[in-house]
Amino acid sequence: MKHTLRLTDYRIEEINEIFHIADELQEGKYKGFLTGKTIVMFFPSSSLRTRITFEKGIYLLGGQAILFPTETLDKKEKIEDVVKYLNNWVEGAIIRHKSIALLEEIAAYAEFPVINAMTDYNHPCEMLSDLYALSKRRQDFTKDKFLFVGAKSNIGLALKEAADLMGLSLLQSCPAGYELEGVEVIRDLKKAVQNIDVICTDSLPHNALKDFENYQITSDLIKLANDDCVLNPCPPFYRGEEVSAEVIESSHFAGYEFKKNLLEVQQAIIIYNMTHT
Repeated sequence: MKHTLRLTDYRIEEINEIFHIADELQEGKYKGFLTGKTIVMFFPSSSLRTRITFEKGIYLLGGQAILFPTETLDKKEKIEDVVKYLNNWVEGAIIRHKSIALLEEIAAYAEFPVINAMTDYNHPCEMLSDLYALSKRRQDFTKDKFLFVGAKSNIGLALKEAADLMGLSLLQSCPAGYELEGVEVIRDLKKAVQNIDVICTDSLPHNALKDFENYQITSDLIKLANDDCVLNPCPPFYRGEEVSAEVIESSHFAGYEFKKNLLEVQQAIIIYNMTHT
């Protein structure tokens, strides 16, 4: 079995295999894969897209999902003890928690795959889903030029992981103090979007909105990018903040369509992790 804590836990060949499993799932394969198996899930009540697609994905594979609030993992009992009890009964854990260090501790004791459903540090499943969706639009998405417009965040860091793993060309545009380490930054957003194929954004902390007032993706701005540029704002996105209302209505916006693939990609991650070491 294998864990998913960071995208860099995988090799490129393994990512391609996960994408292949996602293709097979859409062809109706793997029915009953999780029959008789239990996946424990730890999610906050505010989670929507990731939780729905994981829980539905487990159901469609014939498995049982047992849901707990995230704070169940923050009680006084040692994580080592919690996990060693879970080893008796579950075949997988899907966890959304602020601390990736906690997930690493759980994985150290787990005899089942541990899947990171988002931490403050990264969001690997969401990023894999976006790349899979992009692979259906592009002959070779690894040749695309990516731009992240936003503050250092779990989405930006996950995109950086993807760039490190797959050799993607990645730039960032942001004001001073919000940079991703190891990523070239272009302060002038009009310059940054030129010749860009994929623009990714993330919602902004309230205290950063004033700093980012000149970093909103608009319909006029995206005209400076390549004609077939894809705009993929990470949900939840907010019209009038990181993106304008009209650009969401444009042909560049791919958000809803991209997220359709969360279901099969997350199923594929479960299947891959259970069948590989």
